[in-house]
Amino acid sequence: PGLYRRNNVPHWQRMHQTHDGLRQWQKGPRAKFMLYPYYALLASTSAATMYMMGRMVLGHKTWF
Repeated sequence: PGLYRRNNVPHWQRMHQTHDGLRQWQKGPRAKFMLYPYYALLASTSAATMYMMGRMVLGHKTWF
């Protein structure tokens, strides 16, 4: 099925090898859909961890 289709390798090479100041994982048509939820999850879990560490230092072992 894929024997006679168009070769997309030069297109992808041009896109990923341009010197536009972006990292490799930030390039591509679906990069923002994958990275922004990851960044949001990373920030929220880090904030929750810091919040609970502060509460544990003060002697509280629950969220509220």
